[in-house]
Amino acid sequence: MLIILHHLSSYGQIAQDARAFLPSVMNFLFDYGRYAVQIFLVMAGYLATQSLTRFANAKFSSQNLLRVIINRYLRLFAPYIAALVFTMLCAWVARFWANDEFVGEQETLGQFLAHLFFLQGILGLDSISAGVWYVAIDWQLYSVLAVLLISFSSYQALIWFISIIATCSLLYFNRSNQYEAYFVYFIGSYSLGVLAYLAKNFADQRIRGLAKFVLIAIGLIIVISTLHQVWLRNFLAWFVAIALLVWGNTAYPSVRSATHGLRASAMRTIAWASPRSYCAFLIHFALILLANTFYIASGMHAHESGLIAIGLMLGVVVSSTIAASYMYRWVEIPSAKLKI
Repeated sequence: MLIILHHLSSYGQIAQDARAFLPSVMNFLFDYGRYAVQIFLVMAGYLATQSLTRFANAKFSSQNLLRVIINRYLRLFAPYIAALVFTMLCAWVARFWANDEFVGEQETLGQFLAHLFFLQGILGLDSISAGVWYVAIDWQLYSVLAVLLISFSSYQALIWFISIIATCSLLYFNRSNQYEAYFVYFIGSYSLGVLAYLAKNFADQRIRGLAKFVLIAIGLIIVISTLHQVWLRNFLAWFVAIALLVWGNTAYPSVRSATHGLRASAMRTIAWASPRSYCAFLIHFALILLANTFYIASGMHAHESGLIAIGLMLGVVVSSTIAASYMYRWVEIPSAKLKI
């Protein structure tokens, strides 16, 4: 939801008029809403490790490794492509009225094929939709982690290797935009989630102790690095990793056990929204395009009304939630059968 609000505060005439009406709120969402990505990355590393450590004691098999990587691609693929096609249709409509840069030029076949294989960033092509870079990075990170967890025979050596990569990413690669299309830019935060899971749940007590030591050591390195420059996103990633280390195994209370009040409403909301969040993440930019198109085509933008802009932003949030629910039922659930 923070990412949806961040994009709403970033793109189009609606964002401009809403910023004039609520400058502090819109500037906060624009500057800090993107920090939610750090939470995505750390939790993704934690959950990916939970999935992949089943291979910890298995004999290395290139077939298993390839199957895991391809199945991850298939897991991401169907909702991603459906959202891309819908976004392209919305952009085609938007170009009749909106000349904003975020609408972009007419998509090419090569651009679409690059998105199909998560190569758009590496090839330096314009993104068809905001946020799809994250899907490409997620697949890169998961694939690299699969190679490491399945290939390494010693998890002690693996932890030291991951700690070196994570430190280099947090202190160097993550501070240079030229690496944004590659996993090395993000693997620092992702690795903190990996270490948090190994420190919390790995069967071997020595591995748990080593992972905990390395996680704390990286935290100290982040603190020391502030003498040169403060990077809040590194602190956020580390605190999320520590939260997972402490509470990562805590079960959600049963929805049925919370029968009334705010707690029950919160639990029902989480239970309903969580599985639909990937679809909401993918589809919302298309609805931002449509909202800006409607705002301009109807002539409402001429009033430069912040209230109308805020109302349309709320409409996008609600519409994204509804669209995500249908997309989840019609696309994501059926596509879960796509496995090797």
